[in-house]
Formats: sequence, structure tokens, C-alpha cells
Amino acid sequence: MSLAIWIVSGVLAAMYLTAGLMKSFTPREHLLTKLPWVEDYSASTVKLIGWSELLGALGLVLPWALDIAPALTPIAATGLVLIQALAIRAHIRRGETNVIAFNAVLLIAAAFVAVTRFMGL
Repeated sequence: MSLAIWIVSGVLAAMYLTAGLMKSFTPREHLLTKLPWVEDYSASTVKLIGWSELLGALGLVLPWALDIAPALTPIAATGLVLIQALAIRAHIRRGETNVIAFNAVLLIAAAFVAVTRFMGL
């Protein structure tokens, strides 16, 4: 079970690190071509989402791996669950049903990490 948790955590961390870097450092105008939902939000909101994803990615792995405040890992995973729930809501509102399954997979994976890490596994 521990190996599965680490694999899911690592894959999620890599995905959120990539997405967070893109949203944090790419100008809003360039993001519009790849992420149509960006048009509904200000540049600062998009950057806030990006920084939240970056911090979540680091929080998924580092506290548990370094055994420094490991309670932060399930909290970070819970935060990523919340980000995905809000993303799903935004995509439903915009009628972008084709991307909801991907967000749901990320939500379920983050929930798996949150639950197992809260259990101490």
C-alpha cells in the first residue's frame, strides 16, 4: 500500500508542479490559448491558483518524505481536492464537460492520498 501511495503522490506532485508553474509564470494572454476558462478570471486569480497548486505539489511529498511536519501532507492533499472540486464546478458552469473526467480523476487521486496519509499509512 505504501508504494501505491508514493506513486500516486509523486505523479500528482509532478502534474501539479507543472500546472502550477505554468499558471504562476505564464502571462494570462498566453494561457487563454490552452486554458479557455482563464477568460473568466483575473490574472491575479489565475496566479493564486497556480501558486496553490505549486504549494500543494510540494506539500504532497516533502513533509512526509522528510518527516518534518508530516501532518502537512494530508492537508495539502485535501487542499488539492478542494481545487479540483472548484475546477469541476467552473467547468460545469462553462459547459466544458469534456474535461470534467480528468478533474475527477485528479480529485479522487488527491482524496486517496489525503485519506491514507491521515490514517498514517
